[in-house]
Amino acid sequence: QVQLVESGGGLVQAGDFLRLSCAASVASDFCSYAMAWFRQAPVKEREFVASISWNDQVYYADSVKGRSTISRDNAKNTGRLQMSSLKPEDTGVYYCAAGTRFRPSSIGRVDEYDYWGQGTQVTVSS
Repeated sequence: QVQLVESGGGLVQAGDFLRLSCAASVASDFCSYAMAWFRQAPVKEREFVASISWNDQVYYADSVKGRSTISRDNAKNTGRLQMSSLKPEDTGVYYCAAGTRFRPSSIGRVDEYDYWGQGTQVTVSS
């Protein structure tokens, strides 16, 4: 069982930098889980942002590639998403997810992950 809690959201200006954190409570080794970030804007489907495997393979959505960094600290059971050059279209609820699989062909699928946090709101004003 894994419990995930996101933090770091808020209201920011376009062009700003943002750092989101995901604290995980796990019954077994956190390092055995892949982690990901998704986001959901109003009236839109949840969309993939970035993922990181247990051995630090990373993938990014095209919309955030080059201005985002996903990372993890297995010793502290935490994950992190850093985003720069924020745009109004980055607005949404950001969710942390974890799962025992890491298949590059499926990392962007919501159903690839077993555990989800409650989300943290990010609003980027223009």
